[in-house]
Amino acid sequence: MEWAAAIAGSAISQDFGSVLSALVSLAFIIPLLAVGCRRLHDIGRSGWWQLLLLTLIGTIFLIVWWATPTKNEPNDYGEVPKLV
Repeated sequence: MEWAAAIAGSAISQDFGSVLSALVSLAFIIPLLAVGCRRLHDIGRSGWWQLLLLTLIGTIFLIVWWATPTKNEPNDYGEVPKLV
């Protein structure tokens, strides 16, 4: 989606394309962090683990955790989402 905004913006002017691309990226970052946090809660981890995105090795751990199946037991964050 970001590339579409960049192309559309650069057709008007180079500076506008950069600004539009940055706005689209900013608009998507909050929902992406929210979904990642919810997914980490499903496996019993805190959403603060997403700070590992700032490191290369941490990103690999997060991808593995996001792909991990939900635990079939309640945790500190609530009931099992599949059973609710």
